[in-house]
Amino acid sequence: MALVRAVGGRLVVFGVSLLLASLLIFVLTHALPGDPAIKILGTGADPTAIAELRHRLGLDRPASVQYLDWLGGFVTGDLGRSYTTNEPVAVLIAPRIGVTGWLCGISILLAPLVALPQGMLAAVKRRNWSGFAASALSQLGLAVPAFYAGILLVVVFAVKLHWLPANGYVELRDATGWWDWPGWAQHLVLPVLSLVLVQASVLTRYVRSAFLEVVHEDYFRTARSIGWTQWRALWRHGLRNVAISVVTVLGLQLSTMLVGAIVVEQVFRLPGLGTALLQAVSNGDLQVVQTIVMLLVGFVLVVNLLTDLVYLVIDPRLRSGGRR
Repeated sequence: MALVRAVGGRLVVFGVSLLLASLLIFVLTHALPGDPAIKILGTGADPTAIAELRHRLGLDRPASVQYLDWLGGFVTGDLGRSYTTNEPVAVLIAPRIGVTGWLCGISILLAPLVALPQGMLAAVKRRNWSGFAASALSQLGLAVPAFYAGILLVVVFAVKLHWLPANGYVELRDATGWWDWPGWAQHLVLPVLSLVLVQASVLTRYVRSAFLEVVHEDYFRTARSIGWTQWRALWRHGLRNVAISVVTVLGLQLSTMLVGAIVVEQVFRLPGLGTALLQAVSNGDLQVVQTIVMLLVGFVLVVNLLTDLVYLVIDPRLRSGGRR
């Protein structure tokens, strides 16, 4: 019952947060300067034509009606139509979700695979040159923004060595049904590396700090005293005890990775959600803007919910309301 109550409480918080986020996004989006109808028709357009376009787009309705209609569209799957192209928003952004999803998904899977061994090495060998090198590399990664890392990677691997394409994107499966794995992977290598280098560096610092606490605990000393090697003791007892710290940072990193992905998409000219968002902002297409922002915020809230649920599995004390 304690577990059910804990999960139920988190689901309620998630639902309320999602509703408040949708309201805030709608208010801020419609507070942006400029009339979408004037941006579409131009400043010299006839006022009658502007009024007719506002009526066709539904902009002359009360704000509360517009909000409820937009919110209901997320429930029914009807996200409305683009103000500028009149295409269904769902059709417009569906392929772009896949691009951003692949970029962030692969990056968040690779970042822990790099950070965990590097963080463990930096903690265990902190008085050795190898530990110093691991810490120095993570500090260097923290100092380099994702977009600058992307530019450096393009200069080295695309311009100088000609190993990988500098920009662009190839669909994993084209219109004819052909699966182009090599072309798809080649165009994602550099963008993924740009995100992984930065995110793994951040995660490495937290992993190192968490393992430094573990090596001074009594259970770790006991394991060492009975003949276990340092690495075996860390793997058997340390990994589970640092899991909460790692999960916390991973949840936060997923949120910040979305921001980094928007910039990286611009560097590598990827047709993802970030590119669509910036184009919609410049065109004054509020329907697309608020939908994409809501999707991104919803993703962050889902990640936070999953992080809390993982906490309940890792630390049973949280099921009864204990401290983290």
